[in-house]
Amino acid sequence: MSRLVLRGLTKAFGKLTVVDAVDLALEEGEFVSLLGPSGCGKTTTLRMIAGFLEPTAGAIEMDGRVISSPGSVMPPERRRMSMIFQSYAIWPNMTVEENVAFGLKLRKLPSEEVRRRTAEILEVVQMSHLAGRYPAELSGGQQQRVALARAIVVKPSVLLLDEPLSNLDANLREEMRFEIRRLHDEFRITTVYVTHDQAEAMATSDRIAVMNAGRIEQVDVPHLLYTRPRTRFVAGFIGRTNLLEGRLAEGEIALDGFALKVAQLADRVPEAGNRPILLSVRPQSMVLHRTPPSANGRPVLPAMVAERVYLGESWDYVVRPRDSGLRLRVAAPPLQVHEVGDPVWLEMDPRQIAVVD
Repeated sequence: MSRLVLRGLTKAFGKLTVVDAVDLALEEGEFVSLLGPSGCGKTTTLRMIAGFLEPTAGAIEMDGRVISSPGSVMPPERRRMSMIFQSYAIWPNMTVEENVAFGLKLRKLPSEEVRRRTAEILEVVQMSHLAGRYPAELSGGQQQRVALARAIVVKPSVLLLDEPLSNLDANLREEMRFEIRRLHDEFRITTVYVTHDQAEAMATSDRIAVMNAGRIEQVDVPHLLYTRPRTRFVAGFIGRTNLLEGRLAEGEIALDGFALKVAQLADRVPEAGNRPILLSVRPQSMVLHRTPPSANGRPVLPAMVAERVYLGESWDYVVRPRDSGLRLRVAAPPLQVHEVGDPVWLEMDPRQIAVVD
């Protein structure tokens, strides 16, 4: 039995439907992220799971029991869930230790057990040495650790996180991604994580549900979302890509100025011939050469460098294939330097090209 199930979950505010017939099931101990741009409905979905909003249609089930449906919503305090907000929401007038112990005291646990469990979780999140400090004396990352400890110490059945790293700087966000995943691996709490940051979702999640305009476009493990996107939106939202429109006919996909053989693609291709087709070609699935590469069966196109940006870890090139109106973004190692206007040979790896529905 799944730990948490959303069935046709819908939320409308007047005539505006914000969440539209969402279906999603989480197994016990699974970490699933709701990923999408602002306004896609991910936070509204999370607030319905928490019990803060009543669904307009559909239902939420936990361990086989309906906890939310139109006209019947179990109160948040009875859901055995913990939620971490974007603002952390830790009490400014309480020390770190008091903040973490607060939920245990509300449950009227014996004082010795409260002290023991509080000390254990502070050790896990590496905050024992700051137990006597107040939130104003902590950095953003330390406050986030306090919020995590307070949420986990009560041993919830489901942990909900609403863009918890958005207030941190880039380096601290990266550190906390791995910290959140480490804590999940240790406690195996079923987790729903809301974010618009692809790197956060990729680093923390078992599966990712990509949302757009209130609907889930695709649910998959991170590497399949990236390498085998099913829709144009997912292909364009997850990482960077070149979306190429072509036409399938007689075992080939005709593109602007060149063609790819269907037999070379690792991805499935619809059997029906003579039809439009959309390909996702990631920048790192192409290689630039100064001279024609040796024959290896891969497509090779003469091209010219139109633009370039140095990103430190790589070059981001825009190249124009000869006799084509396409502009393709290509990633190259930092020592592979081409000047704007240089002629190059563009080699594609068809095994990394995805066919988008």
